[in-house]
Amino acid sequence: MTSLSNLFRSERTVVKQNQVKEISIRSLQNEPVPQVSSEAPVNNAAMFAERNQMLQEIQQRSDIANADIQKRMESAAVDIESMRSAWSNEKEQLQQQAYDEGFQAGFEDGRNKVISDMQEMIQAANETTTLSYQNATQYLINQERVILDIALRSAEQIINQTIEEDEETYLSIVRKGIKEAQEMKEIKLFVPTEHFKMVTDNRAELSSIFPPETPFLIFVNEDFDATDCFIETNHGRIVVSVDEQLNELKEQLVEIMESGA
Repeated sequence: MTSLSNLFRSERTVVKQNQVKEISIRSLQNEPVPQVSSEAPVNNAAMFAERNQMLQEIQQRSDIANADIQKRMESAAVDIESMRSAWSNEKEQLQQQAYDEGFQAGFEDGRNKVISDMQEMIQAANETTTLSYQNATQYLINQERVILDIALRSAEQIINQTIEEDEETYLSIVRKGIKEAQEMKEIKLFVPTEHFKMVTDNRAELSSIFPPETPFLIFVNEDFDATDCFIETNHGRIVVSVDEQLNELKEQLVEIMESGA
């Protein structure tokens, strides 16, 4: 996949770089998803198998982390109960010893020492349990990011393969991008070589989206990948490439995930 920074270096771009300013693309999530032709076979079995295997490995790691947390918590509970029992026995021994020897001061010193030691051990056990929980929580958050990356990569591969096999899918992406620019005074559409003829053949349909007096020019960019496309207007550039939209979607999902929504 060509880097996004290379998408705007076309030798045939007629707009000077210092006259172009970026405008962010509005979310297209509310637009209907383009229907993929049933005649375009999409063989994604191997890709889905690899994704499922990665998800299984992530689930196994998560189960191991949860089991380790449970084991630590149970061990800490056993240690605390053992310390309480030991303290009860030692307290009785100290009471008896103090009574027998008549040293009330010695009893108080021994009692305070045992209480102090017990409190330190309980605090250490609680800190261990808290740290284990925090580590496990962070691990699960990291795995959510891994799952998100896998899902977006899979979606990108499926969309790219669909576009290569069904040109109508690419045309629908171009159509949505032009709707974003339909109120501009001038529209220049840049497409890859493999889709130039198809887009040109559908120029009449695309130009009907905006007023007839609006100049509409179609240019080919030899550096573009099959899924790349952008529109230049008198107000700036609109990027409608698939990978750009997926990156925007990923940023939105990461924000939602980090906010805890």
